[in-house]
Amino acid sequence: MSEHVYKVVELVGSSRSGIEDAVNNALNRAGETIRNMRWFEVVETRGYIENGQTAYWQVTVKIGFTVEDRVE
Repeated sequence: MSEHVYKVVELVGSSRSGIEDAVNNALNRAGETIRNMRWFEVVETRGYIENGQTAYWQVTVKIGFTVEDRVE
């Protein structure tokens, strides 16, 4: 079994529906360009207010993915 090395990126996802959708929006978008995603960590949660109501949610997530082995 090889030992893994990970790289971490930080993204902010948003959603009018809720926190979980905001996380999934960030993960789905990251998945379009990042391979080998393995884990995520929510590091910040906040909301935007319009007219006294929650307009949308924002979450900052760190996403870890494995660094690919070099092909020689």
